[in-house]
Amino acid sequence: LSKKKERQNISEGKALSIEFNAEIVKDIISNLPFELTGHQKISLFQILKDMEKTHSMQRLLQWDVGTGKTVIAAIAIIHSVLQSEKAGQKIQAAILAPTEILARQHFEGLEKLFTQYWLSPALLVGSTPKKQKDILKEQLKSWNIDVIIGTHALLEDDVRFAKLGLVIIDEQHRFWVRQREALEKYSTGWIIPHSLNMTATPIPRTLA
Repeated sequence: LSKKKERQNISEGKALSIEFNAEIVKDIISNLPFELTGHQKISLFQILKDMEKTHSMQRLLQWDVGTGKTVIAAIAIIHSVLQSEKAGQKIQAAILAPTEILARQHFEGLEKLFTQYWLSPALLVGSTPKKQKDILKEQLKSWNIDVIIGTHALLEDDVRFAKLGLVIIDEQHRFWVRQREALEKYSTGWIIPHSLNMTATPIPRTLA
């Protein structure tokens, strides 16, 4: 609890408060090809209410494999980007995955949903050709990418965001603590991003 409070104090006033917009959430949910469960709705509500605060959200979303963590993260991303843009402080979001296979699965599974709401998604992984990497990195700095999905390639020193406001870390137990924190310093804006860690197998250090 002491560490949690310390974390909140460090980020107080440096995270962007994103007001919960029920209409945006209802619209996204209505366009999904399936119904959300009660637990999914509760978790989503808690995440979005957390992001209303002026300190950085540090939340762990733990569910078994295949129970729908990713769709909750996707809704949180769409809501955050749209609502922050509405308030005149548009943010970007990043999804960090431990393997290229998982990163590509996320990109292929979410690209249509993101573009449906006029968000510009992109994929950045280790095997991305250097020329394309350079283009993507420039687009990140110039607001031409709203959501970047990638692997450790996102943690390279020359990756910079225009305004990174939300970080999703999937399979978080497969990253070192410093790696999970690294994205915070990659925004050229003044904000500390909200952070959502996802896993089916939380480790004691993560729970702490």
